[in-house]
Amino acid sequence: MSTVFHRMPKKALPVAVAGDGIEIIDSTGKRYIDASGGAAVSCLGHSNQRVIDAMNRQARQLPYAHTSFFTTGVAEELADRLVADAPAGLDHVYFVSGGSEAIEAALKLARQYFVEKGELQRRHFIARRQSYHGNTLGALAIGGNAWRREPFLPLLIEAHHVSPCYAYREQRAGETEEAFAQRLADELEQKILSLGADTVAAFVAETVVGATAGAVPPVREYFRKIRAVCDRYGVFLILDEIMSGMGRTGYLYACDEDGVAPDLLTIAKGLGAGYQPIGATLVSDRIYQTITGGSGFFQHGHTYIGHAVACAAALEVQRVIAEDGLLDNVRMRGEQLRAQLREQYAQHPHIGDVRGRGLFVGVELVRDRDTKVPFDATLKLHARIKAEAFQRGLMVYPMGGTVDGKNGEHVLLAPPFICTERDIGNIVGRLADAIDAALPA
Repeated sequence: MSTVFHRMPKKALPVAVAGDGIEIIDSTGKRYIDASGGAAVSCLGHSNQRVIDAMNRQARQLPYAHTSFFTTGVAEELADRLVADAPAGLDHVYFVSGGSEAIEAALKLARQYFVEKGELQRRHFIARRQSYHGNTLGALAIGGNAWRREPFLPLLIEAHHVSPCYAYREQRAGETEEAFAQRLADELEQKILSLGADTVAAFVAETVVGATAGAVPPVREYFRKIRAVCDRYGVFLILDEIMSGMGRTGYLYACDEDGVAPDLLTIAKGLGAGYQPIGATLVSDRIYQTITGGSGFFQHGHTYIGHAVACAAALEVQRVIAEDGLLDNVRMRGEQLRAQLREQYAQHPHIGDVRGRGLFVGVELVRDRDTKVPFDATLKLHARIKAEAFQRGLMVYPMGGTVDGKNGEHVLLAPPFICTERDIGNIVGRLADAIDAALPA
């Protein structure tokens, strides 16, 4: 029996001993294609020597200095680089150790801004159903994943939820994308007004929805209309790009494709590519200046924020992505992946939707393709697919509860940015075999 408290303590896990490009190797020598990047983390694969060397250099020079005493050159350089590429107005970077911490920082920054401005009544946060923003209590509270929230409801702050921009299930027959986006923006506006326009602090959304619904992209005008509603009532727009950001969609910041700049933006996962734990919250100058011109102190912090080795790893990851032209490869391989999946499943009775952006792709499974009725949740089809894929040397990220937190299933794919045309073909082939083996008779 393991003394490690694993996520699923009753399940025996293979021991990972090495990484080689897009593959992980276990102690028996078996290789697994990491077609999910773990959880959309390992964007450069598992053996990038440049990143490893950068970490070694920083560890030899200075592994750690607490940020209440020092800054470091590598943290300053990484922040400068992130800001230089960021959407307009995001001029400051608050480093953390992961995605949930980034969301917690964003929520607290939004609240502290209004405290500093004397608008103490602004306390409400609105997010979307079928969203996921992390597992710490604040992030879990605003998240819209009912299954994850339910056991901990007595511990969670009050939060409010509106409909997701989930075109496959929410867009009405005959409704144009613009009309769909307007209807959702109107719903947000009504929620703000019902709570009291001067009591809402922020609206929080994943730019492209990740684990809970499976790479659901917004329709094109959605975030422009949402931004306009937020501006109308002085509500901050917080975009969560913990999964979808840092090149995953073919853009360094996913919201660039939508032509929208948020007030706060959270990143993690692909920022450090799994070589070190790191995340960040990008902050508008308006928020920064209000706090520095007021109390002069952000009333928040964690021990390992701005960790020097983590910043060195993330900085080298950004250099590799730029110098190796990997965003172009993400776009090309992403188009290939979606095209091959759609071709593979063009007539399949149980594949309802193939969607996503870049190398961030979701495949939604249904019992009936015409009615979109999902499989019986008790069958746990997503778990069967994961097991069948893993047996075939393929790591994918399936999830149940796609539709409403209980019903519906999808498979999330987020392979490394270094994938070749042949790699994509292997991923599609192994996934097809796994799905066929997992589907009930």
